[in-house]
Amino acid sequence: MFLYSAPLKPPFRRKLCPGLGLLPLLLALPLAYADSTLDTIVVTATRTEKTVEEAPIRTEVVTAKEIERTHARTLKEALENVPGLQLREVHGKSGYELSLQGLTSDQVLILIDGMPISASTGSTVDLSQYLLAEVERIEVIKGAASAQYGSSAMGGVINVITRRIQPGFSGSVSGDVGSYGKQNVSGKSFDKGNAHGQARVEGGGERWRVRLDADVVDDSGFSVNPDAWSRQGDASRREQYGGRLAWLPKPDSELWVEGSTYTEDDEQRYQYYAPPHYIPQRKTEYIERDRLAAGGNWRFDSGVNVQLKGLDERYDSTTREYSNDYPIARRESEQRTRHVSAQVDLPVWHRQLWQFGADWHGESLSQTSNGASELGGDGDVTRISRELFAQNDIIFDDVWEMVLGLRWQDDSDFGGHAAPKIALRGNVLRGGDWNGVLRASFGQGYRVPNLKERHYLFDHSSLGYMVLGNPDLKPESSNSWQLGGTLTFRQNLTLDLNLFLNDVKDLIQTDLEHYTVINGVAVYTYENIARARTRGVETSLRWQPLDSLDLSAAYTFTDASDLDTDQMLTRRPRSIARVGADWQALAATSVSLRGRYQSSELIDSVSNARSPGWSTWDLKINQALNRDTTVYFGVNNLFDEQRDFADANDFGPIVGRFIYLGARYTWGKTN
Repeated sequence: MFLYSAPLKPPFRRKLCPGLGLLPLLLALPLAYADSTLDTIVVTATRTEKTVEEAPIRTEVVTAKEIERTHARTLKEALENVPGLQLREVHGKSGYELSLQGLTSDQVLILIDGMPISASTGSTVDLSQYLLAEVERIEVIKGAASAQYGSSAMGGVINVITRRIQPGFSGSVSGDVGSYGKQNVSGKSFDKGNAHGQARVEGGGERWRVRLDADVVDDSGFSVNPDAWSRQGDASRREQYGGRLAWLPKPDSELWVEGSTYTEDDEQRYQYYAPPHYIPQRKTEYIERDRLAAGGNWRFDSGVNVQLKGLDERYDSTTREYSNDYPIARRESEQRTRHVSAQVDLPVWHRQLWQFGADWHGESLSQTSNGASELGGDGDVTRISRELFAQNDIIFDDVWEMVLGLRWQDDSDFGGHAAPKIALRGNVLRGGDWNGVLRASFGQGYRVPNLKERHYLFDHSSLGYMVLGNPDLKPESSNSWQLGGTLTFRQNLTLDLNLFLNDVKDLIQTDLEHYTVINGVAVYTYENIARARTRGVETSLRWQPLDSLDLSAAYTFTDASDLDTDQMLTRRPRSIARVGADWQALAATSVSLRGRYQSSELIDSVSNARSPGWSTWDLKINQALNRDTTVYFGVNNLFDEQRDFADANDFGPIVGRFIYLGARYTWGKTN
């Protein structure tokens, strides 16, 4: 009989981060992880352009400046400092997913320029698989946005906005290299553990413009005991290449086509215990994603604006498992996503902004293990959704604004459903140095079970468990309430408060309590939880006491429970905090500090096992050598806070201290 054995406990005690003593003060403070974004133009909240301050629905933004200042390489790293987001590893894979307001990654819609991206497991988007060479900003909407975006948006929307190509000729190139110290797989502290390179070039005239970009992250992995076979950090190589061609027949209209290809090569190494020996195990995964999109935006002289865009994305992965270098399993997965979206915005009519649109979405999934289908039937499952939406943005006067929205969705498997939305915004405090904005919204969320949850056979018999899809699952639905406001004093102080409540019906979760054991293998399946509720408060503060110093703090409290059993939902920490400081120490030198805290979280509602709380700090330094050249230095996880890998219930940080050095060169006109 083969038994799984976790890696031996690393030869260090769990450390208490020295910065933890600041948390009581920080938690007492009421958005603020970056520079002020009140004048930033956003589009996700209403699918029309508005500034952050004017958006009727609360929108948080990760700017290009913040991405550059913190040296973020992937979408996961760019989102690390957004208040209230929980980032955690994708189970059984080399990657990260997110949850917010107590709702899981399956309930949060991830978009690029308003169009969906494929999920790495047929359900969960791996945030590590999206590199940032072409990204201008990232917009975050929390709460149900189904009236605008349909299924999978009941928890919120993350919309990645790519750069608009500027005329002229410009570009950038950057590279950095870093070390995991004593946890480098070579065992040598000064060897390379991770390297990253990025390049972008773009340009053109008033009519035609083009952009090319490339991004590569090469990670050797790490191990708490480099002499052992097992690695706690997987080795991976990620490459992303893209291009965009745009034609602007007039300044406010554009036709474009873009494509990108992404590849990933991962290796995991671990051991099984077959008395009296440990047997080396290895799993490799090769991923290829090809994305082609095209569209146009045309503004007529009458003021009518028409948008049309379409997407075709293919996502393939091949996984191989080895025991003592002998191949024991081969899994192949193929996904296809097609999406077409049309939108018409009418000119202002009696202080009203009407918008109408339609979406068509189709997806397919096929998967085999050792040549046999893991999805049942002929091994290929599909779903199609046809959706219509309408929105009216009513501007009553200079103070009050209301947005009414309705979306109708017709799913090939679950039929029709309507989801309304209403949002109210008011400039309740105006004049002098103070400005206050009040926001309130209600939206009905709706999500049909994805193809994985209904059909997938997740077979990890070698690890002692299987997860079976459930074709009888019901769609999830929710009522989402958001109430909050923003108070600003000049441009030096911003306070933000938001209360949220999500009542969820038929919440889909893996049933961890009612499982069966077949031939020594625990068999789980997906089930609907009749009633669940998540509620809490999000607070944040940004303060600029000096022109050279920007301080921020944010705290989110979440209560998530199963209303039928009165038990807490698992993997939902009650407290999440973020802090930040940006100091322009000299004219050419900036220093940034980012801190993250997460409280303990329930892992198993039967045994009441919990993962301990943790906190990490990152230090970033940027030194401009001249107008075009910057060198930068960073330490991620400054105090080396790391989980106990011998404790299966510890879900703290995986990666310990990581130190790196890099340089960036830009030329031409930049945004």
